[in-house]
Amino acid sequence: MDIQVETEGDVVVATVQGQALDADCAQEFRDKMGRVAAAHTRVLLDLHDVGFVDSSGLGAILSAIRQLGAKGGGLKICAPSKPVLALFELVRFHRVVDILNSRAEGVNAFRTAP
Repeated sequence: MDIQVETEGDVVVATVQGQALDADCAQEFRDKMGRVAAAHTRVLLDLHDVGFVDSSGLGAILSAIRQLGAKGGGLKICAPSKPVLALFELVRFHRVVDILNSRAEGVNAFRTAP
């Protein structure tokens, strides 16, 4: 699993490149996102390629949310696949993090946030 990091203004877009965010790669995700969160405050997590997330993956995402929140930053998620979005809704993850339909919406959500 790889994470491609791009900057759009003051927003960093971290695109997960891999089919799954599960127990097999959750620690790697946590480590890579930890480095991103240490260097930035506004992170948009693009999940358009990810078709499966398990509880380990959810925990890894929560870790990034906490790390960014602790320094006054934030994380938003964009473009989740239908199965991943269904999981997020099932576990009410949308109450923890903003989930946007597209990358453009996600970047704009940071720009319009108070």
